[in-house]
Parts: sequence; C-alpha cells; structure tokens
Amino acid sequence: MSVTLVFDLKRHAGHTRRVSAEEAACAPADPASWDWPTDVERFPEDAPLQALLLTATKLMGAYGQCTVQAAGLKVSLAGLGVLRVLMDEDGLKSSEVADRAWSSPGTVTAVVNTLARDGFVERKPDEADRRIVRLYLTDQGRAVITYYVTQAAPRWRKAFDFADEADEAVVRRFFIQMIGHLGRLMREERGR
Repeated sequence: MSVTLVFDLKRHAGHTRRVSAEEAACAPADPASWDWPTDVERFPEDAPLQALLLTATKLMGAYGQCTVQAAGLKVSLAGLGVLRVLMDEDGLKSSEVADRAWSSPGTVTAVVNTLARDGFVERKPDEADRRIVRLYLTDQGRAVITYYVTQAAPRWRKAFDFADEADEAVVRRFFIQMIGHLGRLMREERGR
C-alpha cells in the first residue's frame, strides 16, 4: 500500500499549491514558506532539510578554517583536501583529484597552484605520456597534513561532542547514505 503525503507550500503571491512529499523534499527552500532564523542556533523545527544541511555545511567550513588557523597553518581547507586526496593516492592528474574531491578542475588548478608555490605539491610529467602532468605530495606537504590531523583532532571531537553516543551510529549511517546518494546524483548530472 502506497501513501502519498501532501503539503501546502506558501507562494510569494500568497497562493498555496499542494505537492507530494517527493516534490516537497526536492523543492528549493522558499524563504517565504517558513521563518528564517535570525540566530543559527535557533532553527525552526519545520526548516527544509536542504536549508539545515547547507547551514550546517557553511558553519562546518567556517569551523574547519578555524581549526586550520588554530594549528598555525597558512593553507586553506581546499588545500588540505587536495593534500588528503594525494596522501591516499599520489601521482594523480588534476582532473582525477577534482573528481575525488567533487570539485571543478578549475578550482583544483587554482588550489594546486598555491600548494605548488608553497612547496606542498609538485607537478611532474607522466613517464609514459609527457603531455600528462601528475601531482605529487612533497615531504613538506605530507608533514602539513599529518600535523593538521594531529592538531585538529581534539577540536573536531569537540565539534561533535553534542551528539549522544547512542545516536552516533544512526547519524553516521545517514551521512554515509547521503554521501553515496548525492555522489550518484552528481555522476548522473555530469553524465557519468
């Protein structure tokens, strides 16, 4: 038996339209349909999921950059992300790093330019095809990512200390499923 939930969404002109739960879940956040909080710590219970996730992501990025500054590093979170990808597998092409980081090749190129200038990454021609350029983590780059992880770990634990230990498995499963689902959607959008 299938159940269709129906919601009333407010429109800018004061009209309402009935939509299914599926449509409501994918509907863009309409600021007129609920009260945006003046303080991010007081989000309304009926806030759309995407508004909650986008706000949490923005705050997490800001907090993440604070962890970088607290560690005394002069590298961006995007730079640390590239270093992390190369730590997993050194010698990737820039396009491969972009794919693994869900970023654009242009963004990765700009980040890698800074990392190469600062001595964290080296560009080397591919041995088989000299037209291909591969990215390699330098000893200094490896030291930076290792240092950051050790320095930031306590701050990241503190960032999540509000969650009940009993809820952690559910939250973890939700994020793993969401990352997998959004990853598939991104591949579809990119035609892969």
